[in-house]
Amino acid sequence: MIGSIRGLLLERFSEGEKGEVLIETAGIGYRVTVTPTTAVKIGEEGSEVFVYTYHLIREADQALYGFLDRAERICFEALLTAHGVGPSLALAVLGVHGPNELFQVVNNDDISSLCLVPGVGKKTATRLLVELKSVLKMPIEGISIETDDSGTGRSAILEVQEALDGLGYSPEEIRSVLGDLAGDDSSVLLREALQKLAAA
Repeated sequence: MIGSIRGLLLERFSEGEKGEVLIETAGIGYRVTVTPTTAVKIGEEGSEVFVYTYHLIREADQALYGFLDRAERICFEALLTAHGVGPSLALAVLGVHGPNELFQVVNNDDISSLCLVPGVGKKTATRLLVELKSVLKMPIEGISIETDDSGTGRSAILEVQEALDGLGYSPEEIRSVLGDLAGDDSSVLLREALQKLAAA
């Protein structure tokens, strides 16, 4: 099982509601599926990067899913235990709600926030909240759940813009919400942007 990768970031791109990065280590390039937010925050192409990974092995294929910190990977694994939740939906949830936000959503029974995730309706959100309450508990193994700062110097607004683009929103929709955002925490700003788009 591959638990983490440190290496050179060769490529990164997003398509639809997911992203992918290509990381080379020891002469081997690993294709790692990530959230659009992670694809934006991981670093610049040509730089050394590190991701925790979840190695999914099925009969027909294998896939690697990457995360900026252990807490995000633990949340991903917890989401996979929920009925009907596969890797794509688990990534979609983490693309909208980082570990901090997801714990708050679950602890507060915040159905409306969970419905901000593309593909999650009220019925699915209600079921997820019930199932996640038993597996998501703080603190997790002493991990401090905080938003990771990649130190790349990229502005939070730019990160939100690229993440929304990766989630499939049109340039017009993105422009309509960016002007009202202020702050330097891209995770918080992304959640605010999604709330504005949902209310539009």
